[in-house]
Amino acid sequence: MAEHGKREDSPKSPTGRFDDDLVGLDPHDPEARAFAEHLDRMEHANPNYTVEGYLDGVRNFAESANRVSGHRRLVATLLVGLILLGVLYTVWEALLFILGTFLGPGS
Repeated sequence: MAEHGKREDSPKSPTGRFDDDLVGLDPHDPEARAFAEHLDRMEHANPNYTVEGYLDGVRNFAESANRVSGHRRLVATLLVGLILLGVLYTVWEALLFILGTFLGPGS
């Protein structure tokens, strides 16, 4: 139970941080919580020039792709497929180059 004048949810939770933006909304409503999480994602800034930043960006993309449906999900799936196709092509070309270097020309 919360003390008099103190909130039960922590100030670091999305609903606690955005109390001013969520005035009049039920804090237990799933849509209000989703909106608070959306605000938290929009405000969250981390360095994108580190490995952790890149991996966090991939995680954000994966979570966003799982939330959407319809043509946006199709576009996200197509984008991932194109990226994987590019990686596969690059690995194949690197493998051919390495084998060609060590085995020499076909003579």
